Amino acid sequence: MQVKVGNTLIAESDQTIVVEGNHYFPPDSIKKAHYKESNTHTTCPWKGVASYYDVEADGKTISDAAWYYPETKDKAENIKNYVAFYKTKVTIS
Repeated sequence: MQVKVGNTLIAESDQTIVVEGNHYFPPDSIKKAHYKESNTHTTCPWKGVASYYDVEADGKTISDAAWYYPETKDKAENIKNYVAFYKTKVTIS
């Protein structure tokens, strides 16, 4: 799986985990230079509190394009620190 903004590759892995239709990418598969911590946080009843990244690539900044769970509830331990992306904000293929 690859994630791109325009022509810029921002994540790539064949070890994603699919949860609720979203591909979660291992932390070491993202190109960290393109990510900036966002102030946004949301709560999932079974996964925990999500933190967000703004993505900077291809000459633009996309607010809250990606999210991850730095601390998870027990049922979501397998995706701790894995990064997922909004399909409407980036290209996932």
